[in-house]
Amino acid sequence: MFVDTPYQHIALDENNVPVITGTSMKVVELVLNQKAYGWSPQELQFQHPYLSMGQIYSALAYYADHQEELHEDIERRLEKGDELASQWDSSSLDKRLRSKGLIE
Repeated sequence: MFVDTPYQHIALDENNVPVITGTSMKVVELVLNQKAYGWSPQELQFQHPYLSMGQIYSALAYYADHQEELHEDIERRLEKGDELASQWDSSSLDKRLRSKGLIE
């Protein structure tokens, strides 16, 4: 179930996370692409051809109006990633790759 927002192409999913309507892409994912690579809206559309320019500009407008809460979401995601990475036992993977000569 999605809840409409005042932004034409943005809805909130069941977890209250803003997504681009008609897709499974979260607004935060598009924004992270823009920030990480310095992509213009046109480049974002080139990289994500299933998104219309209207969807992209709507997502960027939503971000501009909700930066604080989206930054908090990004921080939570980074912390969760760090937590999962710290739990990862790479030693068994390393051993398997080394035994196959795929890493030194």
